[in-house]
Amino acid sequence: MDSQIKKIHQQLVSKEITCTVLVQEKLNLLKENKYNSVNSLLDTLALDLAAKVDAKIASGETIGLLEGIPFGIKDVFMVQGTFTTASSDLLKNYKSPYTATAIQKLLDAGAIPLVKENCDSFGHGSSSENTIFGAVKNAINPELVAGGSSGGSAVNVAKDYTVFSIGGDTGGSVRQPAGYNHIYGLKPTYGRISRYGLMAYVSSTDCVGPLAKSVEDIRIVLNVMSGKDAKDQTSITSNEISEEAIATSAVKTIGYFKNFIESEAIDSQIKADFLASIEKIKAKGIAVKELDFFKSDILVSTYYTLAMAETASNLSRLDGTNYGNRIEAENLIETYAVTRSENFSEETKRRIVGGNQVLSQGFSDEIYLKGLALRDQISENFSKDFNEVDIILSPVTPSTPPKIGDSLKDPLAMYLSDAYTVGFSLGQLPTLTVPQGTSTGLQITAAKNNDELVLKFANFLKDTI
Repeated sequence: MDSQIKKIHQQLVSKEITCTVLVQEKLNLLKENKYNSVNSLLDTLALDLAAKVDAKIASGETIGLLEGIPFGIKDVFMVQGTFTTASSDLLKNYKSPYTATAIQKLLDAGAIPLVKENCDSFGHGSSSENTIFGAVKNAINPELVAGGSSGGSAVNVAKDYTVFSIGGDTGGSVRQPAGYNHIYGLKPTYGRISRYGLMAYVSSTDCVGPLAKSVEDIRIVLNVMSGKDAKDQTSITSNEISEEAIATSAVKTIGYFKNFIESEAIDSQIKADFLASIEKIKAKGIAVKELDFFKSDILVSTYYTLAMAETASNLSRLDGTNYGNRIEAENLIETYAVTRSENFSEETKRRIVGGNQVLSQGFSDEIYLKGLALRDQISENFSKDFNEVDIILSPVTPSTPPKIGDSLKDPLAMYLSDAYTVGFSLGQLPTLTVPQGTSTGLQITAAKNNDELVLKFANFLKDTI
């Protein structure tokens, strides 16, 4: 699909449509909330900004490419003066005192925020059911989950309620819902986009990522948000990616992990479709190589060991003292306990308890330090692989989206649905979901800081599969 950003920009410039009408049309669709993708609307802000864009066009001024383009924001990003709930009871009345760097860059470019989007509470989940606002419904089949944790963001893009949305990807939270809803979703190289103003889940793998309906729109939004930020010491300087740079693919060799495809957990149709995609790529003269990788259960165990440890640490600040929904008890200790017990979801509490367990005396050496060592081994494995191949291609998920309610009954099955995404998160690699190849898409991964190559290959696949 061609760039929606460029199409709407042209419509605004040529006065085929006013920005106010465009924004109001999107807001009307979001108000219906048929897919439960909305936590709160930013309608007053959006319409005020739209009026300014219209005034600028009427006076003959030039507008930038993103000026007047409506977008959505996962409800874990700070936007000053708006409710930022993380889909939790604890923060359901919390208003942001500042704006996240990535979002501020989009605002500075003139993009118009419409909505704070439904998601798994604090990013804890793979289905967008773990939320006080109710489960997000899949854009293709409303009886199925939307994927998580950026489910609302993916659905709003898929249904054209937003032109693009901004999600957070920790272990697959942009890529998996993008696959479930047949759109593009990028987890960039760790640090390429500042995490300042994104509620921390797993600080060592959290990434800000765009969701859109075209590779070109992903590129445009990525460029605007990228860059070093003095407020985030893990952020890095990166080069802008031009439209011309991703027009032709320079990929000569791709690889895929044979244990992903030979796993008993993979759906038979996803396996067949993936192998058929590999054959189409071979037919274009690209060499394909089978690669060895860690077993899925090792990847999931390593990721969740580290994720739960960092979650316990990051959420320790949320006790109702400085902010949040405080519940008073007989003494301070009981106040902390009741506030957290009543306001955190079962999934969040599960992860906090698990994190405190792996960090506790007697267990940290046996579990947590082993997880850190395995993460290093995973990174070394990737370094070896990228000496042999340009791109690693994989399914996004081993199975199709479950029905709403099923994942809540079986948390382990939910964790295992991340089997094909968490390894790339641990490696801090740029990875893009594309809506081709299987019913839940394909995942394109390159070496660190090689985001441009990922987008190149995505353009190639668009015309190949």
